[in-house]
Amino acid sequence: MDLSNRTVLVVGGTSGIGRELARRFAAAGSTVAVGGRSRKALTELAEEGFGTITIDVTDSASVASARDAALTRYPELDTVVTMPGVMLLEDLHDPAHFEAAQRTVDTNLLGTIRVVDAFTPHLLRRGGGTFITVTSGIAFLPFPPMPTYAASKAAVHAYSEALRAQLDGTGIGVVELVPPAVATAGQEKVNPHALPLDDFATEVMDLLSQDPTPHEILVKGVLMHRWAERDGTYENLVAQRSQALAMLPSRQG
Repeated sequence: MDLSNRTVLVVGGTSGIGRELARRFAAAGSTVAVGGRSRKALTELAEEGFGTITIDVTDSASVASARDAALTRYPELDTVVTMPGVMLLEDLHDPAHFEAAQRTVDTNLLGTIRVVDAFTPHLLRRGGGTFITVTSGIAFLPFPPMPTYAASKAAVHAYSEALRAQLDGTGIGVVELVPPAVATAGQEKVNPHALPLDDFATEVMDLLSQDPTPHEILVKGVLMHRWAERDGTYENLVAQRSQALAMLPSRQG
C-alpha cells in the first residue's frame, strides 16, 4: 500500500490507536479525516489540521450523514479505517451484564458493518480502494473477563474474511489490523506488557507499506495470540488469562 498519496477516513480515530494512525497516515503524505463522537477530541484534531466528521456508529442515520459529509468533502476517498470499539468487563454470574454485551456488539460488530455498508457503494463506483477493519489479539485468544468483547472482535475477523472474498475482483482490498494490548486508553495501567503506542504504530505502518499488503497486519507482539491454537499454547494461555477473573465482583469477598 502506497501510504503517501491516499485519502483516508479513520472512523473511531479520536483517541488511542486510531488517533496515532491518523497522524502516521498524514505524516506519510495522505489526506486524513477523522470521525468520532467526542466534540472535544474532534476540535483538537481539527486544530492539528485534520478533517473531522461527527459520527455515532450505533446510529444508522448518523453513519449515513457522516458518509455524505465525508464524500462531499473528500470525493477521492479511497481508504476507510473502521475501528469503533468498547472494552467492557462482564460478570456472567449477573444477568445485568447483558446491557454491556448488547452495547459491545452494537458498537464493535454492527458499528463496523454499518460503516462498511455505507462506503462500499462509493468504493465500488470508483473501482478500487481499501477497507481496514480492526479486530484484536483477543479475537483469537479470549480474555475471559471481557467475553463479549472477544466474541465481537472474533466476529469482525470472520466478517472481514467474508467481505474480502465477496469484494474479490472489484479492486477493493480488505486489510485486518490485529492489535495486541497497546499502552493507550488506560491499558498501560493494567497491563505492564502493553506495547508502547509509538512502537506499535511504526510496525503497523511498515507492514501496511509492504507489497503486497498482508491481509492481516500482525505486529510481533500479537503473534502469540494469533497463532495460539496452531502452536498448541491456546489452552494454557486461556487458563493463565482466566486468573484475571478474580477482578470480577462475584469472585471477591
